[in-house]
Amino acid sequence: MNCWMNGELKHADDLQISPFDHGFLYGLGFFETFRTYEGEVFLFTAHMTRLRAALTEYRIDMPYEDEEIRQALHLLYRENGSEDAYYRLNVSAGVHDIGLAPTSYEQPNVLILQKELVLPPAHTEKEGVWLQTKRNEPESAIRHKSHQYANNVRGRFELPSLQKVEGFFTTSEGYVAEGITSNIFWAKQGVLYTPSLETGILPGTTRAFVLQLAAELGVPVHNGLFPPTVLETADEVFITNAIQELVPINNVGNIKFLGNQGPIYQQLHTGYQHAINRMKVSDQ
Repeated sequence: MNCWMNGELKHADDLQISPFDHGFLYGLGFFETFRTYEGEVFLFTAHMTRLRAALTEYRIDMPYEDEEIRQALHLLYRENGSEDAYYRLNVSAGVHDIGLAPTSYEQPNVLILQKELVLPPAHTEKEGVWLQTKRNEPESAIRHKSHQYANNVRGRFELPSLQKVEGFFTTSEGYVAEGITSNIFWAKQGVLYTPSLETGILPGTTRAFVLQLAAELGVPVHNGLFPPTVLETADEVFITNAIQELVPINNVGNIKFLGNQGPIYQQLHTGYQHAINRMKVSDQ
């Protein structure tokens, strides 16, 4: 499998990063995950805007323009067989001595990794499970998608697999937060609910687009602080991320939901697919 690192195409076996990279020593790095649709990334600008906000806050230079990253993705798409895939764009702070002497990071390592996109058919349901692990507090006012992923890894350890199950975090105060790899939505009596960013969740790009779709469709939305019992009384529950799009939740424990028959889920999923199809047409 070919990868892209610091402006060059490389085979995965040839990638090397120094142990003195502060992404390794101190977890100082940020990433975005994409999937392609006929070689194009949906919501690419939103992903890059989120990444650049994190890099700016932590004084990590980004040596590439958005269009250069887009072209690198196109290159990998072609070189690895022109099949849609899962991509991870990773910016690691770069090599410095041990210690916190740097006041900025001017030579980061920038990588794009690719792996096969293996997804179940559309509308496949998952089970939701409340995690014992609590969602940790973000280190910034807004949570960034960073190398500091131990909280997610610890939550994942509670589940045998993420293929059919998503773990739901709650905050230390007991409010619904997010999934291990997703944002959470639920609907009741025609109203859509999702945890507020005040809970410290990741401001997901797909989450933001779903909220935009809901507004366009006239679906009322409540962002807030909700205990798990509020979600458990919902008619329908679904989760979102850039790779899996919208995934219906069939149940949490013994509590059943409408799953893929949920009317709001169906509306939003249809709107999401229409937006992807418009992107495909506009890029031809």
